[in-house]
Amino acid sequence: MEAPFPIRKIIHVDMDAFYASVAQLDDPSLVGKPIAVGGSSKRGVVSAASYEARKYGVRSAMSGMLARKLCPDLIFVKTDFERYKEISNRIRSIFLSFTDMVEPLSLDEAYLDVTQNKVGNPSATLIAQEIRARIKEKTGLNASAGISINKFIAKVASDINKPNGQKTVPPEEVLAFLEQLDIKKFYGVGKVMKEKMYRHGIYTGRDLKLKSLAYLETNFGKSGAYYYDIVRGIQHSKVKPSRTRKSLAAERTFSENISSELFMIDRLEEIAQEVERRLQKSKVAGKTITLKIKYSDFTLQTRSKTLPLFVSSKSLIMNTVKDLLFQEKMKDSVRLLGISLSNLNTEDSKDTNASEEKSIDVQLKLDF
Repeated sequence: MEAPFPIRKIIHVDMDAFYASVAQLDDPSLVGKPIAVGGSSKRGVVSAASYEARKYGVRSAMSGMLARKLCPDLIFVKTDFERYKEISNRIRSIFLSFTDMVEPLSLDEAYLDVTQNKVGNPSATLIAQEIRARIKEKTGLNASAGISINKFIAKVASDINKPNGQKTVPPEEVLAFLEQLDIKKFYGVGKVMKEKMYRHGIYTGRDLKLKSLAYLETNFGKSGAYYYDIVRGIQHSKVKPSRTRKSLAAERTFSENISSELFMIDRLEEIAQEVERRLQKSKVAGKTITLKIKYSDFTLQTRSKTLPLFVSSKSLIMNTVKDLLFQEKMKDSVRLLGISLSNLNTEDSKDTNASEEKSIDVQLKLDF
């Protein structure tokens, strides 16, 4: 018998409060205390929060001032990306000892396809347990994991028993799991989409599954087909061992709001210099240049232009950035500026993962 959806053995490993946990690892006096990484300056933004801080409502991307208000005893620590990269590389080597099919999402999370693996273990659940144990042994940090038939379900599952836990959703439980899933847990359903789903009476996967493909496409556009498939356990995206960079960016948050466009150009020159450095380090170039503007009222605006040729030099980037800056009048003073390049020369012209796959025999479920 074959399953109604493609079956692979996918593990999503997600480190628990990674940046904050590294800080506690390096300074044991911080263990058990509410800490925030970054965000200590007047205009700073929290990069990460320990679980102790999260109990007070402190979250990443929150202003440091609000975080301090929510948790008066909050301890701010500086970011240390070299240290994060060092530990991330150790974790990556552990992943690669089990399978070459590793797709890193960031320094602290990755997908692993262990359908075929180096240790000859048919159980993805047991492999995930061993990976987490090795991470703890080699780094002193905790990781959580989700295990299922595709990336989407594995990622959702990795959140269920956090911190320091794991959740397996075997093939025979996939449909029931998706039906009871809160709609806001579905990838791509942010705050705006969640409210739109609610207006259509869609609160759970079961509600979503009751809607026809035609209904979803009419009301949710191109995303309709994605939602129709995903709630049925169908996702064709494979684990990609070498993820292609889609964009490269740099940005700055200012200690004081700025309103002078000449001053903005000075700051953008510095940002463009950093973008050039990162492009050269990564040996890439891009065609689409985007200017990111965050105003003092926190509203965000982006302005983009696609060039006929790939560029990577600061001067060429700034030529376009200036055009974008003066494209229209600023509506308010500015607290953040950023520059990104996308449409890079590393991107494949075709997404090979969009093709149909044959289902693997459902016998695999016995070894999940």
